[in-house]
Amino acid sequence: MPPKPHILIVDDEAGIRESLSSILTDEGYVAESAESAERALERTSHGGLDIILLDVWLPGMDGLEALSRIQTMPHPPAVIMISGHATIDTAVRATKLGAFDFIEKPLSLEKIIVLVRNAVQQRRLEEENQSLRSELGHRYQVIGESIPMKALRQQIAVTGKELVARSLHAASLRNKGPFVEVNCAAIPEELIESELFGHIKGSFTGASDDKVGKFQQADGGTLFLDEIGDMSLRTQSKVLRVLEEQRFEPVGSNQTIRVDVRVLAATNKDLEQEILHGRFRQDLFYRLNVIPFFVPPLRDRTADIPILARHFLNEFSSAYGKKTRELSDGALEILLRYPWPGNVRELRNLVERLVIVCPQIRIELHHLPPELFRGVVESAHQPYGTLHEARSAYEREFILRKLQENRWNMTQTAAAIGLERSHLYRKMKTLGIAAPD
Repeated sequence: MPPKPHILIVDDEAGIRESLSSILTDEGYVAESAESAERALERTSHGGLDIILLDVWLPGMDGLEALSRIQTMPHPPAVIMISGHATIDTAVRATKLGAFDFIEKPLSLEKIIVLVRNAVQQRRLEEENQSLRSELGHRYQVIGESIPMKALRQQIAVTGKELVARSLHAASLRNKGPFVEVNCAAIPEELIESELFGHIKGSFTGASDDKVGKFQQADGGTLFLDEIGDMSLRTQSKVLRVLEEQRFEPVGSNQTIRVDVRVLAATNKDLEQEILHGRFRQDLFYRLNVIPFFVPPLRDRTADIPILARHFLNEFSSAYGKKTRELSDGALEILLRYPWPGNVRELRNLVERLVIVCPQIRIELHHLPPELFRGVVESAHQPYGTLHEARSAYEREFILRKLQENRWNMTQTAAAIGLERSHLYRKMKTLGIAAPD
């Protein structure tokens, strides 16, 4: 049998630690507890943890600082943040720092159990995926059959896979060296230099030990700087120097460390526009922009949406032990017309949510969240041949949105849009809107 997942509960309230430990032990987990972030970091550094339930407000070091440090550890456990005074800003920052989820006090024990179960399942999936990637020699698949994605694969084939993140690393002469990834947008500005270049003990408040930076960790291999467009100008200048000289000094140290690192960078920003506005160094841009690749946004390659949706449906149906879900024609049409500001990650998250909450094998229009319909109404990129077509499309989207908002209650929807109930039914039939069973 697989070992029981280990969970660490970090809260300064003894009652919460004891009640959560008792509940999680009854659920079959091994539960430990710590009353401070400092004790939690010490325990986490020894390894063996799967999940951490971490309070935001703690004496001494707070939970967000602890989360940031946990994420720098090799193979960090999944972290669920807990707060009695949560704000949207706190939740957003925790998510950017890598938290699995965020839950407010007073705690719902049922929700805690569900979150822990999901986090354990995701962690096991990640471990299985990592194992499979190792067996396959880190061969990452680029999914999509649209013209832009075919062009991207052709470009990769012509130039070599050496410049496509993990595929680059696996196919390069550095594949026996480390592959180190840094999300520049997820690390607070005050910690980014320490993260990249390391620091010595006592160099700043909280630097209780020496730390090896990502550049040094990637020595002999590849360093992937994701979301480099969010890096500050000060840090950009230091990164440029390392690229040019292959040497740096850790924070608080005069000792020069030499490294041999290949750097890959990615961003969702237009760096040339960032340069014009003084937010990105031109010399760093030209130093990085040796062989560029452009991955088009999902809204520009709608032919890939059905392929990706099916792929994610299969993936999550299997992961959650459910029969493979499928999309109705109407639901797929909404996905095709939604602008997807969050690109493939947004689509993936949506499909995972649908697999979890949809009780039926077939996902219909009424299972889709209301924001998809609002996005469709607000997007004006769909061409229509005639005024009648445009008006019908708008009416259909408007009525669908109102039906969603009123949970498909026909009487409430009719009142909300100023129609007789019978007239609403006729409109739905004319516009091809099928009511849920």
